[in-house]
Amino acid sequence: MSEKIALVTGAAGGIGEAVVRTLAERGASVAAVDKDGHRLSAVAGKLAADGLRVRAFPADVTASAEAERLVANVEDALGPLDHLVNGAGVLRLGKARELADADWAATFAVNVTGVFFMSRAVVNRMVARRSGSIVTIASNAAGTARMDMAAYAASKAAATMFTKCLGLEAAQYGIRCNVVAPGSTETPMLTSMWTDEHGRTATLEGSPGAYKVGIPLGKLARPSDVAEAVAFLLSDHASHITMHDLTVDGGATLGV
Repeated sequence: MSEKIALVTGAAGGIGEAVVRTLAERGASVAAVDKDGHRLSAVAGKLAADGLRVRAFPADVTASAEAERLVANVEDALGPLDHLVNGAGVLRLGKARELADADWAATFAVNVTGVFFMSRAVVNRMVARRSGSIVTIASNAAGTARMDMAAYAASKAAATMFTKCLGLEAAQYGIRCNVVAPGSTETPMLTSMWTDEHGRTATLEGSPGAYKVGIPLGKLARPSDVAEAVAFLLSDHASHITMHDLTVDGGATLGV
């Protein structure tokens, strides 16, 4: 990825931060984007101190005009974008029939509408250059029902299919669009779901009462595991792969 320019949303922590580091370590100049400007500045500063080419661009991806301005600012500052990673995501738990309007709206605003706004802004610039690659970080929940995760699962399913449709339409311009679907990954989003000290064990072993199997590999994913999958799909090593959904979940969805 030497001399490539990448934009990564959700870059202030968890998987997003790992993606930024992984791409930068491979030689890319990375625009790190997140709504949390304070955390984003800390992450970008840490990575820059390690000698990596990372710049912070605080922005709210759920606002159409702001997404367009962001992409314009990044290209003015760093150059034409080669890669986009849609990593911004939120989780709101609750029974499907009890979800608050605000939780449903917030989930779709970030997980779906943000993906749409950012992808549209970037692809419209890539078309003229007839090259580029996009990866949307979705979830294995997009294809497997989960208790208390109706909004999250539905939003990730929507983001997955949007990305594949975009990939179909953009293929004629040499643009590839793929999806990485993580399972349980060692991030604050996962640990926020644990209610007691048995949370890790339940995640690894499964929960029959919730109709959820465990993780056959017997370990949680590290953010870097997901980042490596993202980097592969963005890279020229995956030059003939598009509209693909790469699941990174240790076998938790049994290969489905």
